[in-house]
Amino acid sequence: MSLAYNDDERMLLEAAQEFLRAESPVSALRGLRDSADADGFSRALWARMAEMGWTGLLVPEVHGGLGFSHMGAGILCEHMGRTLCASPFFATAVLGVTVLNHAASAAQKAALLPRVAAGECILALALEESARHDPLAITTRVTATADGFVLEGEKRFVLDAHVADTLIVVARTSGAAGEAHGISLFLVDAGAPGVVVERNAMVDSRNAATVTFQAVRLSPEALLGPLDGGFAPLERALDVARSCTAAELLGVATEAFERTLDYLRQRKQFGKIIGEFQGLQHRAATLFCELELARSAVLGALRVADRPDADLAAAASLAKARATDTATLAVNEAVQMHGGIGMTDDFEIGFFMKRAAALRMLMGDAYYHTNRYATLAGY
Repeated sequence: MSLAYNDDERMLLEAAQEFLRAESPVSALRGLRDSADADGFSRALWARMAEMGWTGLLVPEVHGGLGFSHMGAGILCEHMGRTLCASPFFATAVLGVTVLNHAASAAQKAALLPRVAAGECILALALEESARHDPLAITTRVTATADGFVLEGEKRFVLDAHVADTLIVVARTSGAAGEAHGISLFLVDAGAPGVVVERNAMVDSRNAATVTFQAVRLSPEALLGPLDGGFAPLERALDVARSCTAAELLGVATEAFERTLDYLRQRKQFGKIIGEFQGLQHRAATLFCELELARSAVLGALRVADRPDADLAAAASLAKARATDTATLAVNEAVQMHGGIGMTDDFEIGFFMKRAAALRMLMGDAYYHTNRYATLAGY
């Protein structure tokens, strides 16, 4: 399995670097935060991403997308991490599209995927019900009726729900919390009667929401995938999302590290460039090694994701756990090595620490994935 980029992936990487640094620098996130923007992202930037094909990166060509590799999705996520780009890309073009690719019927794909590829439809996965990631702890209930279904429950930390057009809701149609069997997926119009969306302010100035479903009536066509059998396609989509979240963490960590190196080469103390102090050199060298190890784990998971017959679970958990710990180390070291200025809001390094904190919990923290990896290995 090669971890090197192919020609198409290198072209995407170069385009991502140029576009995101020019169109979505960290100052753009600061502007969204300070203006209390109602959307939390730039609609104009999202339209540009659609023009470049990014919104349809994982959408099959037959539905108007690029049908590109998951490695490509990881490349975009990594460089969005480097500029802290705020957009619905992850929720829609990675997580939402992957669920549809693995669970939707031909009719559902034909109805939704072309609109997603064109940037005309924002998706949000309504999964979590507690403060920590637990895909099996589903109590949101769907009851069958004579003409369809009725949905009741509450979801937390739903990324981009307040701007979503369509929600993909994980609900229980049988069984009890903690069981894989009995979990089903449903497509829900975000504006349907009984759907209440409350936007939440996050530490990293990004979008999430609490979504309450109050006797929401669904048609039979709302069922996404098999009744009671939604967990298998959901888990595959979550592992793709975990791999891409790890890629974004890698981008956050790499950018924080490179900015810190630049600072060490410029800042003087006691008449010397502080990068000449051996203690700081050792810490920087250790962090460089950790970044290289994390990069190998992330690229490995993304390559496995591009093999439909491969078991992605262990590789995804390894990548997420490793990238989480590395990013935490990188942003902590960055703030410490910048000294007092690193703690100020005027300096951008703090934005990377806040984003790393949010990504640390997204799709499962390092403890969750270390335990999952060990369980998969038979411990």
